[in-house]
Amino acid sequence: MPIISRGFHGRRPADDRKLPPGQFETFDFPVLSAGPTPLVSREDWELTVTTEGGARHTWDWAAFMALPAETPTVDLHCVTRWSKFGTEWQGVSLDVLMEDVETAAEFALVHSYGGYTTNLPLEDLLDGQAWIVHRYDGEDLTPEHGGPARLLVPHLYLWKSAKWVRGIELRPDDEPGFWETAGYHDYGDPWREQRHQGD
Repeated sequence: MPIISRGFHGRRPADDRKLPPGQFETFDFPVLSAGPTPLVSREDWELTVTTEGGARHTWDWAAFMALPAETPTVDLHCVTRWSKFGTEWQGVSLDVLMEDVETAAEFALVHSYGGYTTNLPLEDLLDGQAWIVHRYDGEDLTPEHGGPARLLVPHLYLWKSAKWVRGIELRPDDEPGFWETAGYHDYGDPWREQRHQGD
């Protein structure tokens, strides 16, 4: 059975907002992690995009903050069956980060401080679908929710939005990440209930 953080209360939405199948709306923001929360200072934080040929594109915190930011408002859907509508973030689109990256890769393996990984098709990170975010609801992103910065890919289940992001490895082949090797679905589309392998 999936573990849901204490205090979680879900229900179907009363208005016309759409929930993926099997989901319930929550008004809090449950904290779910695969291990202890890494505490990464902005002074030590670094983000690297590495191509399949080994070329590295790196941003420290100052360089990352100098990039043009966006403020997406998105719905979140967790594989543990909660959904949260209208979450407000601030961060940098992957389109901006990938602008000068030359690659023929089709997949990405995202790495986090603390050792977590998750895999995604590269096309799901582009065309306004994904961000590296550093603020939530007008405040700096807390460590519990992935601060100082996390990946945000709202059209997939939330485990794909890796907290404490530190690197994106571009690959010609698909390599399963932490939860995927434990039996979670390689893609994770909430509208098709792709929770586990074989769904």
